[in-house]
Amino acid sequence: MLAFILSYLGGALTILAPCILPVLPFVFARADQPFAKSGLPLLAGMALAFTGVATLGAVAGHWAVQANEYGRAIAIALLALAGLSLLLPRLAERLARPFVALGSRLANSVAGTPKSKVPRSPAVTSFVLGLATGLLWTPCAGPILGLILTGAALQGPSLHTSLLLLAYACGALSSLALALIGGGRVLAWAKRFSGTGDWVRKGLGATVLAGVAAIALGLDTGVLTEVSSSGAGRLEKALFDRFKPVPAAHSAATARDGFMPVVMPQKAAVPRLDLPVEGRIQPLDGAVEWLNSPPLSAEQLRGKVVLVDFWTFGCVNCRNALPYVREWHRKYKDQGLVVIGVHSPEFAFEKNLANVKRAVGELGVLFPVAVDNNFAVWRAFSNQYWPAHYFIDAKGQIRFHHFGEGEYEKSEQVIRQLLEEANKDKQAS
Repeated sequence: MLAFILSYLGGALTILAPCILPVLPFVFARADQPFAKSGLPLLAGMALAFTGVATLGAVAGHWAVQANEYGRAIAIALLALAGLSLLLPRLAERLARPFVALGSRLANSVAGTPKSKVPRSPAVTSFVLGLATGLLWTPCAGPILGLILTGAALQGPSLHTSLLLLAYACGALSSLALALIGGGRVLAWAKRFSGTGDWVRKGLGATVLAGVAAIALGLDTGVLTEVSSSGAGRLEKALFDRFKPVPAAHSAATARDGFMPVVMPQKAAVPRLDLPVEGRIQPLDGAVEWLNSPPLSAEQLRGKVVLVDFWTFGCVNCRNALPYVREWHRKYKDQGLVVIGVHSPEFAFEKNLANVKRAVGELGVLFPVAVDNNFAVWRAFSNQYWPAHYFIDAKGQIRFHHFGEGEYEKSEQVIRQLLEEANKDKQAS
């Protein structure tokens, strides 16, 4: 029961996270209609679609990835039509004619039913739009959702996992329901002024189309990296740590959110860090493919300082940390640092190899990337987070790790200290 409560609360906190922003236009497009007949079916469809897609993402088969890709394309087209119908009333009438005609024929075929047109149900329309919205929603994976998703990926789909995902979706949509009810009241107030109703409808339509375009072009994720998620992240982490503590080996980790560039002091003396041995580098041979490099093994990396970065291209927190990782690769690769990005997908569309290759190019990732679609490397490291950084010395020993965003200054200090140790060992030998 505690797991379901945590999942629900984790979902409810997503209203504070930037990842909810891309779907807000689709939700608020129904704010001018009665909540019970429009808003509630919309949110129900969204919850069911998200649960189904996230469960499907646990299936490693290529067919599941393709099904997700087709579903997203259909959802984008459907929501684009919805946005156009808000902008163009005549288009909305044309789109509604087949449904009205079908309803009339069905009504006329029933004895005693008046021969009049039966209006289409706004609940059905809203439910379908909710399904489409759920196909496009990829929430930020904090500790709670991350644990559910990785459990599904490692153990396969199950009723328990699906119910946890549904609880998470219901939590998120409970918060959205409150926002939708409040938005509906604001719109109702605005419509009291003559002539504003038409402008409100067109404004909603334009917003929906802008949201569709942003998601279709992948612009939404890039924009979200500029928006801080610190509030939701801290609250969710506090819940997670309170009711499901991090394992003892990882108890020293902290995950501070935010995206503020940190510059290491170059001249001031910095105290040396205590970097105890936490374990050994784990096998990397479970990757389905390598990008920017031939396959690397733990044996090949002996004598090198290694940073293993677990990430996925759809994760906003990973994108926030990526500029620092790229900079460390640029500054220290000639001094013996090897950065390895392990791309472990959250959702099915992140398993598509073409999508991964495109993201690696667009994000300027030049270091080796192990495509970990089967979570083999993730499982070897017993990892649980996106992003996660493991710092490994020249002897193959894990000396430091960091989960989430933040602590960039300390992480760079770790790299320098491990490189110094490696150089001293070379000189001594």
